[in-house]
Amino acid sequence: MTPPQRPLFAVLYDAGAVPAGEIGAGLADLGDIVFLVPDRSAHVDQLRPVMELLGEVRTLTGQPAEDVALVRALAPDAILTFCEDMIRPGAELAAALGLPGLSVETARLYTDKGAQRRALRAAGVDGTAVRVVESPEDWDEALRAIGLPSLAKPVTASRSRDAYALRTPEDARAVRARLDALAADGAWEPFILEEFLEGRASEPFGDYVSVESVCTPSGITHLVLTGKSPVVPPFRGTGRIWPSHLPRAEEAEIFALVTRALEAVGADNGFAHTELKLTPDGPRIIELNGRLSGHVNMMARESCGVDMVRIGALLALGEEPYLPTFDFGGKVHFQYNNLAPLRPAGLVAVHGAEAVRELPGITAYRNFVRPGDDLPGGTSTLTLDTISGVCEGHEAVMRTIDAARAALTFDFRFEDGVHSLNGLELPQH
Repeated sequence: MTPPQRPLFAVLYDAGAVPAGEIGAGLADLGDIVFLVPDRSAHVDQLRPVMELLGEVRTLTGQPAEDVALVRALAPDAILTFCEDMIRPGAELAAALGLPGLSVETARLYTDKGAQRRALRAAGVDGTAVRVVESPEDWDEALRAIGLPSLAKPVTASRSRDAYALRTPEDARAVRARLDALAADGAWEPFILEEFLEGRASEPFGDYVSVESVCTPSGITHLVLTGKSPVVPPFRGTGRIWPSHLPRAEEAEIFALVTRALEAVGADNGFAHTELKLTPDGPRIIELNGRLSGHVNMMARESCGVDMVRIGALLALGEEPYLPTFDFGGKVHFQYNNLAPLRPAGLVAVHGAEAVRELPGITAYRNFVRPGDDLPGGTSTLTLDTISGVCEGHEAVMRTIDAARAALTFDFRFEDGVHSLNGLELPQH
């Protein structure tokens, strides 16, 4: 008797929320994998050997008709991605092949921050003032409309790339100069300028949170509310805390707001990651994303045995999987990421890793960047490592994170020579 054929998952892959190895682990007993990758990606080049151990690797052309023909010939049973830049191509391929997935319009609203804000305003969910800067010549008018303080970021950017806070006229002039430089280099892309959402006093925690949700035609389920450690300049996230430090009543208010926001963009398939600012007047939407948050699958597996990749795969097959309750066993779990400097640098060495692993409350320490690697600098969130742990309470979490950061020293080669930075000093650089 011929054994039943295993489903084939076409995974659109590049640097994103879940690395190739975790994808392979989540799909191992569900089906086979073909990774669909862009033709130019340093991340893909680095991870290709891993992907080739897990399945087949095919290169996309970036031409819609050619890519549809390529994927149709593969005849996958599901289209899946955990990468921000692949959300729109994934939706378009799923639609072309008649497979479950985000609608093309919802994918557009997830990935076009200007259109997303307009949709939320039209639905009465959020009234944040915003202007789209289609060209540098639109900047002055947008700035007059929005005023200061404000926030500028590309319409389609992820991981805080080219995100800038404007609090003073000097900040505004510096950002305008940056936009002019992008245009002169032929690298221009539309930006949005939006009202700056001032957070409430939240120390020692961050003044924002996020929600991980599963969306299906039958409804939206919120899996977990994630507390945060403080951001480092300009808007780079550093850590996640489960459960959050917020009271249940505020958690319920946040979940209700996120449900309305996701309904406003037509979310009815796959994961959603929603970030919210905690303001003195209540929670406000920062942005919606049609994917998991970075490192969350790893954290879910370690803290409560939930594999988010497996859930996503079943959704991509058109099933409505069982969604387990996130049971943290009465403990507080966390991850913290040290981030690369804003200036370009080369990593020379990391000291103190073993000392971190021996600290009470630390369960794992992983490096993502190796000595000899070049770090490009800039505002994008580039994680050097992950510190994972579990504590009895939220105050102990922050003490443990600070102890781990203090135990680490990073040697970087900058233009002016090699400098050693303690983990507590990194946010200032």
